[in-house]
Amino acid sequence: MYEKKSIKLKNNIKNSKIMKNQQPVVAAIDIGTTKIVCLVGRKNESGQIEILALSKAPSTGVKRGVVLNIEETVNALRKTVEEVQMKSSVIFESVFVGIAGQHIRSIRNRGYINRDSDEEEIKKEDIIRLIDDMNKIPIDVGEEIIHVIPQNFIVDNETGVKNPVGMSGRRLEANFHIVIGKVASARNIEKCVNRINLRIKDLILEPLASSEAVLTDDEKEAGVALIDIGGGTTDIAVYYDNVIRHTAVVPFGGNVVTKDIKEGCAILNRHAELLKTRYGSALGDFAPDDKVVTIPGISGREPKEISFKSLAHIIQSRMEEIIEAVMYEIENSGVADKLAAGIVLTGGGARLRHLPQLVKFKTGYDVRIGYPNEHLGGDLEEEINQPMYATSVGLVLKGMEYIKNEELREEKIHEKETRRDEIQKEETEEEKNGMEKGNLMKKLKNALEEMFAEKGTEM
Repeated sequence: MYEKKSIKLKNNIKNSKIMKNQQPVVAAIDIGTTKIVCLVGRKNESGQIEILALSKAPSTGVKRGVVLNIEETVNALRKTVEEVQMKSSVIFESVFVGIAGQHIRSIRNRGYINRDSDEEEIKKEDIIRLIDDMNKIPIDVGEEIIHVIPQNFIVDNETGVKNPVGMSGRRLEANFHIVIGKVASARNIEKCVNRINLRIKDLILEPLASSEAVLTDDEKEAGVALIDIGGGTTDIAVYYDNVIRHTAVVPFGGNVVTKDIKEGCAILNRHAELLKTRYGSALGDFAPDDKVVTIPGISGREPKEISFKSLAHIIQSRMEEIIEAVMYEIENSGVADKLAAGIVLTGGGARLRHLPQLVKFKTGYDVRIGYPNEHLGGDLEEEINQPMYATSVGLVLKGMEYIKNEELREEKIHEKETRRDEIQKEETEEEKNGMEKGNLMKKLKNALEEMFAEKGTEM
């Protein structure tokens, strides 16, 4: 029976691969502090992202975005991946994975190259040279560069250039946003993924992925701060003039709020989480004075009554602390006074009641909740269109972008190889023609010599 089922699944997978060959299928894994999410998606005919399958499992081996227990993380990963492959009938060997954690930091740097001629047009290869140079900058021991993102370019002292390709100039400069993380954290993520026989196609900073899923182009141009509140961390990405200006990870998230409720009310962690999500509010003044909720006592002890008002004040005090840390990072971006689109909240923590009002009150910015519905379509749109899946959807979008760039790169390589072959063919033909011409001249010379020799004998 099992053997027949296995053969049927393999046939389904084979047929599914044939059907989906037209559009590349992208698999992504979001390894979070509270949950691990795996999903598979592709672009449909209208250009939207269609999620073929989704699976999630509780995450117990991760703390504040960093893998601390390999075995527990591997077990959760295996469960989600197998479920997604079964649901979608797609077997994948590589995945795009998010990375976050308090070890992440970002710096700004400027690089330049001097070109041989100012008459030749600047090419994509020149920008790649610049980026490669940035990947070689000295960083602390035990760290590695995760992303090198160009912000703007300078061509022969002409500033404010967004895309220098096609321009002429001898000196090409650029300002870069560089994301740096701990080597050990990246290797632990890679180790977990490799143990379930998958390889990482690319490691992507989670706030960049979330931004891709929930922010609009208009918001990025006007200036916006994305705040992704997860279980263990709060990720920040600041954009202005369509350029990433700052990224950061604050080592606090929804779990510290749950912990405060647990300790403040002397209850179990699962009861504290339930209180937060079902009855919690981020504004103490909005909570009713006369409402209470009864929590069962521990191991047969007397049940506890907790007022909505005191619960809200516990939540508010911790959320204000997180908002202060976020505002510190926004100030560090250098564009805090230019964020016309304000703040976009996403992640599981964004579902907290009255949180947008508290953030607006504390920061003075306009605030909205970010849903990953900008690019979504298909049967699972309703299920996946939640703030908690913003990073997962963003990883799929980034994966699509990565594959597109890879295809373009391969096309360019193919064009170069074709051109090289054509040049070699032309040179071979010229050489052959030259040899034939030489042989003809030699024959003509020999014929003339023979003719004159014969005439000389007659004379």
